[in-house]
Amino acid sequence: MAECLETKKSNCKNCYKCIRHCPVKSLKFTAGQAHIIRDECVLCGECYVVCPQNAKQIRNDVDQVKSLIAAGDDVYVSLAPSYAAWFQSCTAKNVENALSKLGFRGVFETAIGAQIVSKQYENIINKGGKRIVISSCCHTVNTLIERHFEKALPYLANVVTPMHAHGKMLKKKHPGCKVVFVGPCISKKAEAEKYPGAVDAVLTFDELDGWLESENISVVPSHSELTKNRTNAYPTSGGILRSMNLDKKFDYVVVDGMEACISALRDIDNDKLSNCFIEMSACSGSCVGGPVMKKKNRNPIMDLLSVNKGYGEGLYETPAADSLTTDRAFAFEGSTKPMPGSTAIDEILRKMGKTSKDKELNCGSCGYNTCRDKAVAVFMGKADLSMCLPFLKEKAESFSDTIIHNTPNGIMVLDCDLNVQQINTAARKILNLSSASDVLGSPVVRILDPTDYVLALSNEKNVYDKRKYLAEYQKYVEETIVYDKEYRIIMVLMKDISAEEQMKISKDNQCKAAVEITDRVVEKQMRVVQEIASLLGETTAETKIALTKLKETLTDDE
Repeated sequence: MAECLETKKSNCKNCYKCIRHCPVKSLKFTAGQAHIIRDECVLCGECYVVCPQNAKQIRNDVDQVKSLIAAGDDVYVSLAPSYAAWFQSCTAKNVENALSKLGFRGVFETAIGAQIVSKQYENIINKGGKRIVISSCCHTVNTLIERHFEKALPYLANVVTPMHAHGKMLKKKHPGCKVVFVGPCISKKAEAEKYPGAVDAVLTFDELDGWLESENISVVPSHSELTKNRTNAYPTSGGILRSMNLDKKFDYVVVDGMEACISALRDIDNDKLSNCFIEMSACSGSCVGGPVMKKKNRNPIMDLLSVNKGYGEGLYETPAADSLTTDRAFAFEGSTKPMPGSTAIDEILRKMGKTSKDKELNCGSCGYNTCRDKAVAVFMGKADLSMCLPFLKEKAESFSDTIIHNTPNGIMVLDCDLNVQQINTAARKILNLSSASDVLGSPVVRILDPTDYVLALSNEKNVYDKRKYLAEYQKYVEETIVYDKEYRIIMVLMKDISAEEQMKISKDNQCKAAVEITDRVVEKQMRVVQEIASLLGETTAETKIALTKLKETLTDDE
């Protein structure tokens, strides 16, 4: 079966928000995405709640439940007492009326199982022998202790959760039936799979809502009175204690929210607590603050008041304690992983550009509280160096500055008011500026004719390779103007082509001189030709006359 909580890869994009909020850092960042480390995750649902791209998704088990109903078995719902917050102003009977249309045989409140569990807690306290007792109703807390707090494991009450107790009770009362738990929790799905036999499937309120909506079924409130019982307040902070008969010899503490739970467990590890019963819930405000409830941005005060309406001194009818097995054994599931030494951490920090203490910003942008925590995560293969945003920013800026200040082309950046925001060395050389401070923050009109920049800004069009002469600086440049609409800045790139232009002018002058010389030579040659032709013409005429006379003389002699 697929995991209870999955990552939708197409939506996960380099934000680190889930890592930042994960209380046990059970996420591995690879290939630009955060992946859940299954054997460390406690299914608190924080990553699901905070993900801005909805990349973390709860497995939908509606089809599995439909299959149970289609198989022809009697399928009953164990309805978490937090239903009063989700289905405002509705009773369990109102919910049952709607769910019967989906094919469920009946709906019963999980608070009945909670009453069985509370009684077991009382027995443990009365029996004595434990200096600390931690409630075991929250599967996420149980998993947190089993995977991350081995020293606290002996103090976890060896009692099943209300869901499990209620499921077993329903199956005993209705042999052969199937049980579906409905509530606000993700980890209940994992609990049902880890401890099979009591509950066959788990749906969140959100899944149930989607199913009802697809069938055009609504949970319609009625004016019937809520059944007021002591365990109806179970999903609220302090609800477990409110359901119990408390032994005055013990101290009683309510701890909710993952941060508070972890802090309390560390105190237990350090032997700072004794003689107390700790009601421990992973969600702030207990189950009414469950991940599905938080994701919907519900009003926690209204939800709390709605649940409290069902609280009273009444008791549910439950089977005798000895007729139902409520014991549960817990075992350590974590692993001891080697921690890096200071030399290894310092080497990783150096690769992140943290070459000194003052560069360890501990900004938390990578998702880890400190740079050293991040270095440990890198050592363990959970994180990579690219997750350090200040490091990447400095690296990018350094790389960019190196390129900008070493390129032979002039670069200048103007804001939308045409004030100079940045200018590189090549541009200062073109404009005969000794220092960038001479012009930064000043209007560009101080150093250049702004006409082209005004046109680029007003027309929102780029200009490419425009040749112009900067008379004031006696420079020829090839200018490109790029307007960035998003950031409202103008980037000016100037290529100094003065040498090229001077060479071209010199070449043109040489060509012109050559043409003039050629013209003079041709003209002179033509005169010479004409003079030669004239002389040849005169000589030819004289020769003709002489020869004619010679011919005539010879003829007369005959």
